[in-house]
Amino acid sequence: MYRIHTIVDTVRVPPSLFSLKLEEAVLQILREKYERRVDKDLGIVLNIWNPRSIGDGKVIHGDGASHHLVTVDVLAYMPEINEVFDGEVTEVVEFGAFVRAGPLDGLVHLSQITNDYLSFDKKAQVFIGKESKKTLKKGDLVRAKISTVSLKGSIPETKVGMTMRPEGLGKLEWLEAEAKGEARPARRERTERPAKREGRRKRE
Repeated sequence: MYRIHTIVDTVRVPPSLFSLKLEEAVLQILREKYERRVDKDLGIVLNIWNPRSIGDGKVIHGDGASHHLVTVDVLAYMPEINEVFDGEVTEVVEFGAFVRAGPLDGLVHLSQITNDYLSFDKKAQVFIGKESKKTLKKGDLVRAKISTVSLKGSIPETKVGMTMRPEGLGKLEWLEAEAKGEARPARRERTERPAKREGRRKRE
């Protein structure tokens, strides 16, 4: 899930950046420090912008740099368990499919793609359902749910597991087809009126 945070940090601006405007120098330093890094509290930091305040510079004895207390906004992505999202299949391999979730590619294991038995066509790089004949390949759009998250120090080390088996999840094309099938009007059953019985005439 994407979130915007506000953080406060002390920024050391070296003399080599004194030629820049203070705001530009501060943003450059903070972006190099935070962007594309994984923080256990914020998640994956995607962007640093909007310096809300930059304090007066302080010089420490023996250090020619200026030190500023800075408040900035941070755009971050934190994958959350049970989060449902729409994403693109970025790769299919024998053991499953990788789906893009924000800046990450999570794995949908073969057993979590669908309830049907799937076979993998190596040449075409596609999964094919035995009974349903459903297919899944690179570039397909799917709706998945995050089932496991393991945040590490970098994006490549961070692992996210996903599932597409529960009802309402799967390839968007499958869901649209199912919705159209459910939307068909039910057939009206013919009801026959019981025949009127004529009363017997009384014999005079």
